[in-house]
Amino acid sequence: MESNHLKPITVTGAVITVSSTRKPETDASGKILIDLFSAAGIEVTHYAVIPDDLERIRAEVRTALTRANCVVVTGGTGLTPDDVTIEAVAPLLEKTIDGFGELFRLKSYEEIGTSAILSRAIAGVVGGRAVFCIPGSTKAVTLAAKEIIIPEIQHILSHAGPTQR
Repeated sequence: MESNHLKPITVTGAVITVSSTRKPETDASGKILIDLFSAAGIEVTHYAVIPDDLERIRAEVRTALTRANCVVVTGGTGLTPDDVTIEAVAPLLEKTIDGFGELFRLKSYEEIGTSAILSRAIAGVVGGRAVFCIPGSTKAVTLAAKEIIIPEIQHILSHAGPTQR
């Protein structure tokens, strides 16, 4: 893409880890995401570890959206009864970025084979800000951040029309 197509937007990140067992000191996936964002020049302005609870997830995403224009929720995207991240976040999305989930599953397939179909990773836009829901494993977080989110976030936000933050 031509650089004149990108708007001069400062990307700020939020990391929300959904887990009933992790705490900030044991959240390896959240730490990896924060480190990858920092290495890419993206300041993380919000971080939380919350349990697998639909209303808590939804409330935390709303809070993060007031503090960052790139919100990444890790965990709770699988098929177990406790996995409610998608159910919590999907109704908040004004527009979906269907290609994110499709590309994430394709790249996951290349790494883990047909188990990739268990991922319900999604992304979308809320108020000009990007929201990504990805699995909580360190491999999934690394894949999503390094190969999709970080390379495309400026492009996404240029089209989504956020206010400068």
